[in-house]
Amino acid sequence: MEKLVGACMFGQSGGPSSVINSSAAGVFTEALKQDCITAVYGAAHGIKGVLNEEFYDISKEDMSELMLLKNTPSSALGSVRYKLKAEKVDDTDYKRLLEVFKKYNIRYFFYNGGNDSMDTCNKVSKYMKKSGWECRVMGVPKTIDNDLFGTDHCPGYGSAAKYVATTTMELKLDATVYDTPMITVVEAMGRHAGWLTAASALACAKGLGPDLIYLPEVPFSTDKFLADVDKKMKENNGKCMVVISEGISDENGTLIAEKINENVAKDSFGHAQLGGVGTALANLCKEKFGCKTRAIEFSLMQRCGAHLASKADVEEAFKAGAAAVKYAVNGKTDKMVILKRDTASGKYKCKVGVMDVAKAANTEKKVPLEWIINDGTMLSQDFIDYALPLIQGDSKAPLEDGLPRFAKLKKVFVEKK
Repeated sequence: MEKLVGACMFGQSGGPSSVINSSAAGVFTEALKQDCITAVYGAAHGIKGVLNEEFYDISKEDMSELMLLKNTPSSALGSVRYKLKAEKVDDTDYKRLLEVFKKYNIRYFFYNGGNDSMDTCNKVSKYMKKSGWECRVMGVPKTIDNDLFGTDHCPGYGSAAKYVATTTMELKLDATVYDTPMITVVEAMGRHAGWLTAASALACAKGLGPDLIYLPEVPFSTDKFLADVDKKMKENNGKCMVVISEGISDENGTLIAEKINENVAKDSFGHAQLGGVGTALANLCKEKFGCKTRAIEFSLMQRCGAHLASKADVEEAFKAGAAAVKYAVNGKTDKMVILKRDTASGKYKCKVGVMDVAKAANTEKKVPLEWIINDGTMLSQDFIDYALPLIQGDSKAPLEDGLPRFAKLKKVFVEKK
């Protein structure tokens, strides 16, 4: 097969993670090796950077800095939450993308993100093909929520899960130190899928986990919640620790966050901006039981905590980025890289593959209901067995003066043509 010659464009989209830059490092270092790739560009703020013709020349970066990306959290190029409208509704963005792609001879497009980002990949790929512009489009998976369909797990989840489990263990020790009653409510990220909240169950496996865990997969009842807490306090000498997902909703599907705040803000994708559910439930507990309560929101910390990154996660994220380039150079397009679990040897191994990106676009993978036990308040051993391999090992940035040395990119803009 004759190789497609031209430039490549890489962009990051959606919520960052502690390993999204590891995927970027995988894409950049592999693309720079390929003779058929004539230039390597990094879009400033994802698809918006392409539309605005603002992207960086990655060949100007030092290789040592690109490798430091493996252990640098957040999105080094800048992220974005921007959803392309359907072409039939408004094709303005599509025409502009085609114009930019032709102007810079962009023949490879790699987009790193979650569900909405895969939707962008799918739309861009279909439009380029329809327009007759040969461009190989590959989605590189990323989400701490672990909710991308078709992949065993997502780069970013293992490290965030390790953060949740480790911090839960530390909080458990702190929250039970006094001889007086106390209720601790911890809020983890997760809109419709409770994978991150479920990770707190890994702390239970070490005897330092929460008493109750609530995922959005199971309808949430405030009355049942208070009854569950009351029962645990009686069993545990007045102590109870709860971990909840920000996306818990009632039996009608209404988010508890929206019931608490009817005027909750929306993001650019139209999603309700969550947060504050833990505080509201802690206040309910204080009114009901009259004891000390604490509400703790992991918030951004769970997705940028590179100091607790999983080595398995860092390496798999890098592998996913590099694989996207290799697959594209070898003719694959309109695909998303997936991670496949191989336990044939009795030990966990991770292999890469691809699937149609359309299958991942706007599709969510949720925690299996059979893994949610104890009347919707705990996770089974099946979940523990699934998640433990993903949090193994440490991979941290080198230290300078006791602090992490993160990548410092030059970010040299490509001169507009």
